[in-house]
Amino acid sequence: QVQLVESGGGLVQAGGSLRLSCAASARTIPTWRRGWFRQARGQDREFVAAITWTNGFTTYADSVKGRFTISRDDAKNTVYLQMNNLKPEDTAVYYCYVGRPQGPETAPESYAYRGQGTQVTVSS
Repeated sequence: QVQLVESGGGLVQAGGSLRLSCAASARTIPTWRRGWFRQARGQDREFVAAITWTNGFTTYADSVKGRFTISRDDAKNTVYLQMNNLKPEDTAVYYCYVGRPQGPETAPESYAYRGQGTQVTVSS
């Protein structure tokens, strides 16, 4: 069983920054894909960013391109989401996903495990 522990959420003013972290408990998934999704209240879950562990290839939603950066730390088996120039519309619960690199990275069904989520609130 893989456990994902997210941290780094909080309350920030518009224009501010936060860095989310997602640490995976199992060392048996070093080559799996990691993704971040978010869900605002009353809305569907949406893709934010993904990274392929083996080659570091990244994908971003258009709404966060140029503002968010996904990265990884091999030694810590941790993926990060650096969020800059935050906007009120970025307010959501952010979830970390892990899965084999198969299927579209933008679909949560392509992933096998999900973290508990961390709340990000951006005030105007």
